[in-house]
Parts: sequence; C-alpha cells; structure tokens
Amino acid sequence: MNHSLVRITGLLGLCVLMVCVAWLILTRTHGHGEYQPMEGDVVFQSFPHDPLTDTIEGVSESPYSHCGMVMKQDGAWSVIEAVGPVMITPMDDWVDRGRNHAFAVFRFREKYRKLVPQMIEAAKTFLGRPYDIHYEMGDEKIYCSELLYKAFKKASGEDLGKVERLEKLNWKPYEAFIRKIEGGKLPLDRAMITPRAVTEAPQVEKVYSMGFDQ
Repeated sequence: MNHSLVRITGLLGLCVLMVCVAWLILTRTHGHGEYQPMEGDVVFQSFPHDPLTDTIEGVSESPYSHCGMVMKQDGAWSVIEAVGPVMITPMDDWVDRGRNHAFAVFRFREKYRKLVPQMIEAAKTFLGRPYDIHYEMGDEKIYCSELLYKAFKKASGEDLGKVERLEKLNWKPYEAFIRKIEGGKLPLDRAMITPRAVTEAPQVEKVYSMGFDQ
C-alpha cells in the first residue's frame, strides 16, 4: 500500500470518527432522537421496577410512573420535577434515569403556551419540598403529577387532569403495599392526580414518544 492510499484511508477514518462524535453531541444537546424540546413540555417516564413504581403504574393503569416539566436552566434543557425533593434536573440525566430510557412528551395547546413562564415560576415555588409518598394534595409535601397540576392551576385557574379518589382506581391488586406505606390503613377516599390523568387533560397533546407504544 503506497503512502497516498494510507493517507486517504486515515483521512476517511478520521472523517467517520468526527461524524460519529458530532452525532452524539447533537443528540445529547437537542433532546434525544427527533424530539425538539420546548419550555413547558410535560415529560413522562417509567422508573426502574420496584414496589412503589409498580403500584403507581398499576393503580393508574398506565406505563407512566413519573413526570416533570421542561425548562431552561442556565441555557441548558432541564426538567423541574418532584423526585425526592422538588428539584431541577438536566434533561439528559432525566431521560437516562428512566426505565429503558423511554419517555413521552405532551405539549400544551397553543392557547395555553403564553402561560408557560408563569407555570415554571409557579413550579419553582415548590423547590426543595419533600416527596409525598402518601399522595395527598397538601402543599407541605409534593409528588410529581401534583407539582404539574398545581403549577398549571396557579397560572391558569384551571385543572390539569381529573382529580380522583383512590377507590376509583385499580387499587385492589396493590392493597398490601398501600397498607404498608399507610401504616395499615387503606385511604380509599384520598383524592389524587395521577400521571395518567395529566396525559388525559384536554389542555395537552402528545407530540413525541420514544420507547412507548405510540
């Protein structure tokens, strides 16, 4: 093999490497796959299986066990969420944390998009609040779909999805675990807003899904 051919082969290899690196940077910077983030997008995922995750998904009969709202933090795409405390998480980390990296995106319909800055500011007022494993609607502790529901309520005065009592949901297969976290009680009259209920809100529509059935 002459020197010219070696040089050309080396240049081709370098070009392929640069293209691969550029693709990786592009997908990490612009939201994975074809999804183009917009502030206010409501994103859903499934956590790795554990008794709590399986109960959330089973009770609500939904593949989604967690949700948050997309926003920009210091120029980078992030998600404000109630997971542990209410916090802001880089979006790439948020997606990578989900089961099989699957996520779905619901976007507010046009008439509500002007309210997005108010929604984000309303969500930020809950930063640092602890996670509510009992799924009550008070403000001292917050769970994921409750954060979105309250942020939208403060900005618009409207409900984001239907608040339902536990007795109306699929609680029976998960009664033992519910009683465990409730100290033996079964709070069938407890009102809650599930991730599924948020997806069914008329103010939003699905715009993207990766890893879930369309």
